[in-house]
Amino acid sequence: MYKAIVLFFLSFTLLAAALPTEPASQCNTGPVQCCNSVSSSSDPVTSLVLALLGVVVQGINVPIGLTCNPITVIGAGANSCTAQTVCCSNNSFNGLIAVGCTPININL
Repeated sequence: MYKAIVLFFLSFTLLAAALPTEPASQCNTGPVQCCNSVSSSSDPVTSLVLALLGVVVQGINVPIGLTCNPITVIGAGANSCTAQTVCCSNNSFNGLIAVGCTPININL
């Protein structure tokens, strides 16, 4: 009886250890972006850009990425980011802005 219980818990532990987990820097909302700058939606310049583009942002301090490009290869090389790497929830403004950006570290 005890042998069966020990075997069950041992197999359960091995199964849990074998399940894949997501890396902390993975972006689930779209491609990782390289933005020249990231500022708050309450910043006067950023809010002016948003108003000129007709973009309405829900919230006072939503992080906004400005002049963003997707990063296609993670790591060092010709396509590496020399500015701020971010994961953004809305990248549908042709790279000019990206809404809901969270800084990430891709140099792991």
